[in-house]
Amino acid sequence: MGFKQALKSMDAFPRTEDHLLQKTQSGAFVSIVGLSIMATLFLHELRYYLTTETVHQMLVDLKRGETLPIHINMTFPSLPCDVVSVDAIDMSGKHEVDLDTNIWKLRLNSHGHIIGTEYLSDLVEKEHTTHKHDEGGDNHEHSEGKTQGYTFDKDTEKMIKKVKQALAHGEGCRVYGVLDVQRVAGNFHISVHGLNIFVAQMIFEGGIHVNVSHEIHDLSFGPKYPGLHNPLDGTTRILHSGSGIFKYYIKIVPTEYRYISKEVLPTNQFSVTEYFSPMNEFDRTWPAVYFLYDLSPITVTIREERRSLLHFITRLCAVLGGTFALTGLTLAGSHHLMHIEKGFFNMEKGFGLIHDMA
Repeated sequence: MGFKQALKSMDAFPRTEDHLLQKTQSGAFVSIVGLSIMATLFLHELRYYLTTETVHQMLVDLKRGETLPIHINMTFPSLPCDVVSVDAIDMSGKHEVDLDTNIWKLRLNSHGHIIGTEYLSDLVEKEHTTHKHDEGGDNHEHSEGKTQGYTFDKDTEKMIKKVKQALAHGEGCRVYGVLDVQRVAGNFHISVHGLNIFVAQMIFEGGIHVNVSHEIHDLSFGPKYPGLHNPLDGTTRILHSGSGIFKYYIKIVPTEYRYISKEVLPTNQFSVTEYFSPMNEFDRTWPAVYFLYDLSPITVTIREERRSLLHFITRLCAVLGGTFALTGLTLAGSHHLMHIEKGFFNMEKGFGLIHDMA
């Protein structure tokens, strides 16, 4: 019998007789508010538990012999598609002139609307082997003098006339597609380097008149994963006068995204800095937009993980229990204040009666 009494004394939830309970309007109001708060916090905690968290891990990149996909989507509002070319060079100096890839050029009118499409089977200059712009400084220096004595065939003259008409009408070009390059440092650039040096001189009358204003709609090095932000997306650079060379220095970080379903998505993220070099009429180079990239030796693994059920239960107990205790303290405090106020009222009433009797 003593053991049972001792056990009952440890009851933290003693039962109160129903006739001793007093229900009030203030208690009902506080209870409704407390239940609303607890329901809101419960839904918040449940949503937090159901969402996944991402864990980042860095390791040495051990990949070898793979290709690097470069997704391009850019607009050149002041260059016709007939003069725009794409070129890619890797760290060894090899010029990739016949890349196995898909690149498209869309002709745009002065309002940016599409008026034609052209597919590029190869990406770079048709006469690059005979006229290398990066190494032909002397040709640039004397090009203006030699152009007068240089003869063009009918197709070239027709092309020059077509491009001049397109420039007069304000045509632009949108370049998009995918480059598959070797997984080594290198660069690719978009320019007018595909033109014969004398043809370029006839069309533009000097590099300073080549407007390489551009807008980057999308530039990425692999598929996108949740939360990825490519820093160059939406970049716009407009030249209102003169020209120059844009250079974007890109540091590529190999990345693996592991979904909670165990699916692995290999991709890349990158950081970028940019530099613009203005040109004057005496420069021998031609304007271009360069993307110079290098790969980090560190790979980042991003892994989705489900939050712990035990952690969810602990947070739930803390939130709901704390809210319940707070509502109880609020109600008890309000009752205590009401009793104090009632006591003062009774004291004032008693003093009034004494005064009347006197």
